[in-house]
Amino acid sequence: MASDILFHLEKKSRESLQSQLRRAILNAILNSTLPAGFKLPSSRKLANDLGVSRNTAILVYQGLTDDGYLVTRERSGIFVNEEFVESLEQSKLSRKEPKASEQPEYEKPEWTNRFFMRPSEQHYLNLPKDWQDIPFPFVYGQPDKRLFPLTAWRECSRLALSTRDMADWIHDDKIYDDPQLIEQIRTRLLPARGIHVSSDQILVTLGGQNALYLLAGLLVRQHTRVGIENPGYPDAKNIMRLFTPNITPIPVDEKGMVVDDHLNDCNYVFVTPSHQCPTTITMPLSRRSRLLEKANEQDFLIIEDDYENEINYFKSASPALKALDTSDRVIYTSSLSKTLFPGLRIGYIVAAPELIEELKFYRRLVVRYTPSNNQRTVALFLSLGYYDSLIYSLRRKWHNRWNSVHKALKTYIPECSYSHSSGGTSYWIKIPEGISANLLVKEAYKDGVLIESGMPFFLESPAPDTHIRIGFTSIENAKIEHGIKRLGKTIDRMLREKRHPPAIQIDSR
Repeated sequence: MASDILFHLEKKSRESLQSQLRRAILNAILNSTLPAGFKLPSSRKLANDLGVSRNTAILVYQGLTDDGYLVTRERSGIFVNEEFVESLEQSKLSRKEPKASEQPEYEKPEWTNRFFMRPSEQHYLNLPKDWQDIPFPFVYGQPDKRLFPLTAWRECSRLALSTRDMADWIHDDKIYDDPQLIEQIRTRLLPARGIHVSSDQILVTLGGQNALYLLAGLLVRQHTRVGIENPGYPDAKNIMRLFTPNITPIPVDEKGMVVDDHLNDCNYVFVTPSHQCPTTITMPLSRRSRLLEKANEQDFLIIEDDYENEINYFKSASPALKALDTSDRVIYTSSLSKTLFPGLRIGYIVAAPELIEELKFYRRLVVRYTPSNNQRTVALFLSLGYYDSLIYSLRRKWHNRWNSVHKALKTYIPECSYSHSSGGTSYWIKIPEGISANLLVKEAYKDGVLIESGMPFFLESPAPDTHIRIGFTSIENAKIEHGIKRLGKTIDRMLREKRHPPAIQIDSR
């Protein structure tokens, strides 16, 4: 039968049978396998032929009929809608390209001469496509989907799609953020960081990286000098370099960013005081106060990335720099992408009303606005208490993994050194002298262990090839010891090969 030939459903697929069947029929219509006017089998026959429930077939037929692809004729059956297919064909004809013989021959543009910048030449932290298949994925910033409260998120998504809530976010308001989300950020998230502001001081962004790009696009030009921690967040460096060559590396010590004369000529300074990226060091209050004094003395502004502020295992988080700022010199950025999930892309900027107002219009030119349905879903997730519950749960589970990594490093790689912090979701590790971090990443990958090279975090060129970063948010606690043990064996092998390189065979012929 036609259905046997056309529709093949994978019973073990994660995709529902209903979704598979809809997609199969839809593809057959769009590629003309099912032509206009074609009579489809009854829902009962289709269900029997495919071995699915009749309800599945009925729901698929109803959905495609509602969408105009199929049409029901009383006492005749279900057919491919001729009018709909004809409109599709007309659309294809309107987009039809002229034949090659009808096209005049012009010289193609030389693209390399047209680029004013080459973002592709910057250093990025890129995960291999198969990273989820690696036995021991010690990568940063990727969630463990088993820890995410999917049922709660679905409930918030359902509420956001209710008639009442849709009326609030479905319109194209151009520059305005969801007032419910702004209120949740203002009254629930920011007070926990010691920040108390009005609604006109908050802008929602597509994550922390987008926040930084918007600030750079509005505030940074060729003559601007920006100070960035070294080592520091790679994309802070990459974004700023799109707008200015004047990047000043600011050293980092056991208290975070060093406050000294390196800052004197800066117009802006980017800093991660909560947990310094990548060392995870927390900047003490005394240095935060000194940094604010320096900003006033030298007339620069501070861009504070409140990186991993919720992830503290031994004590309460220190107030944000923004909370200590009395002269409006701190531009505060934060993100929900790491604690919820990276694909959500929700972050925010807190700054003076004058800056937020201009950022709204600049954002409109770049991305128009952050998707309103996502904003409302997050607002509900916060207001119903799901976010607080998630953070509490993650903090406990990540603390266990943090301890497991610490113990395993001491046991299996004692020759490595790393900073001691009170939180964060990764370890910044100096590997034994003489081993290349980049080469270790490649060798560990062959052994089923995924780690990150520290080179992209450094500003100098060539960057030191001396550090790696180990994250633990995406790996099960039970696998951590085995993974670190295997990494230790990889390091031991590389050290042995360095001390005793293989003999070179000389051909005496």
